[in-house]
Order: sequence, then structure tokens, then C-alpha cells
Amino acid sequence: MAQDDETVELTPGTPEFEKMVFKLNQEVNAENLAILNYDGNELQQIEEGVYAQPAYVADDFNLFFIVTQLIEDDWIVAFSQATIENESDITDLSEPIPTGKGLNMLGNQSPDDANKLLQYFNTLSDANRGEWRLLQ
Repeated sequence: MAQDDETVELTPGTPEFEKMVFKLNQEVNAENLAILNYDGNELQQIEEGVYAQPAYVADDFNLFFIVTQLIEDDWIVAFSQATIENESDITDLSEPIPTGKGLNMLGNQSPDDANKLLQYFNTLSDANRGEWRLLQ
């Protein structure tokens, strides 16, 4: 039986899941930015075509959403880790982390928060706002 390459079900927490990214079905702009708000936070444009918002922040671990065109013209929701100084000044963001890998990293820190984030992505997917894709 041939398998459809577009729909891939992978289990969070597995090494294979680390290769998954969440692709948005439309570009991000001022009109649709609010649909991506998470947990009371909203995306902020940090440079042209790059948006960020906190996903999880604790003393010893943090994860920020990074929304940008990472793969050709596709808008991807990835993660980044930030350097936070003086408790609230974000001074540096890491290279983008694939969505699945970020969720696995968070799962090691806080499984409940990782599940909450996974539900957020599933809600976006159910609303036809985006879909999971396997990085090639």
C-alpha cells in the first residue's frame, strides 16, 4: 500500500518527531497575526518577515515561537531559545529549532506544557491554518 507523503503521523517524544515542522497555510501579516496568539501572548515583529512570541519561559529553560519564511516561500512556526537578561530583556535568539524538536525539548522539561502546545498546533491544523510536514 502506497503511503501519502503529505500526511505523516509521528508521535511526539520520538526522534522522528524532531524532524517535523509546522507549516502555515498562508503568509503572516498584520490582519492574521492574532490567530497565532498563544497563552495570552502575541507575535511581535522582530525584523522584516520574522515574528516571535514566548511559548514557555522558566528560570532554566525557555522556548519562543519564531514565525518566518524558512523553507522557500513556506511560512513555518519554529522555535528558538532566548538569552534573557535582567529577567525580561531578550538579548539573543538561537538558530531556529524545528517545531517537533522544540516540542520534544519542552516535553523533557514540562510534559504538561508540551501537551498544551501540541493542542495549540492541532487546533491550528483543525482550523486549516497549517499542517505538520516532515523536513526532507
